[in-house]
Amino acid sequence: MFGFIVLLVTVIIILLIALLVFLRAPEKKISIYFSLMVFFGLTWLLSNYLENESFSLNFRILFLRIDFASAILLGLFFYLFCLNFPQLRVISLKKKIIIYTTALLLSILSFTNFIIKNIYLKDNTIQFSRGGGFLIYFFCMFFYIGAGCRDLISKYGSTTNRVERVQILYVFLGLLLTALIALPLNLILPQIIFISVETARIGIYSFLFFCIFTALAITRYHLFGIRVILTETLVTAIALVLLFQSLTAETLGGKIFGFVLLAAFAVMGYFLIRYTYLEIRRREEVEKISKAKSEFLSIASHQLRTPLSAIKGYLSMVVEGTYGGIPERAKKAIENVYLSNERLVKLVNAFLNITKIEMGGMEVNFEKESIEDLIFEAISELEIKAKEKNLYLKFEKPESPLPKISIDEEKIKEVILNLIDNAIKYTQKGGITIKTQIRNTKYEIRISDTGEGLTKEEQEKLFESFSRGTAGTRFWTEGVGLGLYVSRKFVELHKGKIWAESPGKGKGSTFIIELPIK
Repeated sequence: MFGFIVLLVTVIIILLIALLVFLRAPEKKISIYFSLMVFFGLTWLLSNYLENESFSLNFRILFLRIDFASAILLGLFFYLFCLNFPQLRVISLKKKIIIYTTALLLSILSFTNFIIKNIYLKDNTIQFSRGGGFLIYFFCMFFYIGAGCRDLISKYGSTTNRVERVQILYVFLGLLLTALIALPLNLILPQIIFISVETARIGIYSFLFFCIFTALAITRYHLFGIRVILTETLVTAIALVLLFQSLTAETLGGKIFGFVLLAAFAVMGYFLIRYTYLEIRRREEVEKISKAKSEFLSIASHQLRTPLSAIKGYLSMVVEGTYGGIPERAKKAIENVYLSNERLVKLVNAFLNITKIEMGGMEVNFEKESIEDLIFEAISELEIKAKEKNLYLKFEKPESPLPKISIDEEKIKEVILNLIDNAIKYTQKGGITIKTQIRNTKYEIRISDTGEGLTKEEQEKLFESFSRGTAGTRFWTEGVGLGLYVSRKFVELHKGKIWAESPGKGKGSTFIIELPIK
């Protein structure tokens, strides 16, 4: 009785899902292939169930053969569905003919002894021997499933559309849940060991998972609310168990108690689903606001950079005397304006980098480069600044040259420049030492200074946006705390790590960049 109720509920839910998907867009190939896939899936499910019911042997043999015939057609339409979802992938007419013909031929041959033969009953469970074409059938089935999955994986890797990627993940989630249950219980284990009918039937009900998640992917319903879907699934499953217990209770009191419990759970389940859905919606709204903020910053930064570049050019020409001589007193003021403009340009560039990274628009161009060459270039750009503060700036080269690695030269150079520049700003005496080494199959750059040092709290928060140490606020008031944040993001784009170490205040600090060797 329990098995029949579960079967009935499963079939009704799957039929409703297929109907909703088909009616939504009956003219689309995706809807057609999904509906055909569901049709043959239900045929397989029902025949698999009925072949072990108390019918005559001839009827049970017929249902077993329908089981095999519908399963191969289910595999065919799964493959065709994958070719068309979420975007069409064209295959040649010759390949189409071979695929269709093979599936139809194997479906027809399922009613002969080519695939299964010597069908008999053992302990009231239907059994069979493998025919000469069983392995062909088996490998064709896995071809349809494997080729379909491979096509979805290929599309997932090639598309940049976030919605399409999530749609494909939904299909895989449903397929994974179904495959993990159905394949062992219905196809593999029966060929190796004996399993009970009740255990085997668990496999056929799992087809529901694939139908639900694939329908959600097609209709894009709650596409980013996986928590909502899982909550709904859990609430529904528990409600079905409570309904069954209420229906099968032996006493009237038991039935009443069961239905009261079911009603109470239904109310709580409704509020649980509603709360989860509202939470997801709130998060989506926050993401939209964050995206809008990033877009605004990007537009504003672009608009600011153009006039700032023009101001920089004109100020530079004024200082150089292009427009004639200027009083010494005015020249000093113009130089200060020029330096302030430079800081604004750097700040705008930092904002642009942040918005590009957060919006996923930052391009990374990997090429084999020498890190040592980048360090020498950075030192040559900053050594005058170090000498002005009477600081040493040296690079302790390794005994033998380290290999070139695949990096974005511009971004890694900016990270190195930023760290050395910071070390100069926050070091009052002594200097800066740069070292490189290969450690644990990683390329490591260490930039050490004899500056103010860092507390443990500062080390933890240093690479967050708008975060600065106490030395920063004391020795360099113009900074806003974006340089190290951008540096961390650039390093992370290279699948690397960046962090700071310091024995404490007044004891200097070391910044370490770790990059993969590739």
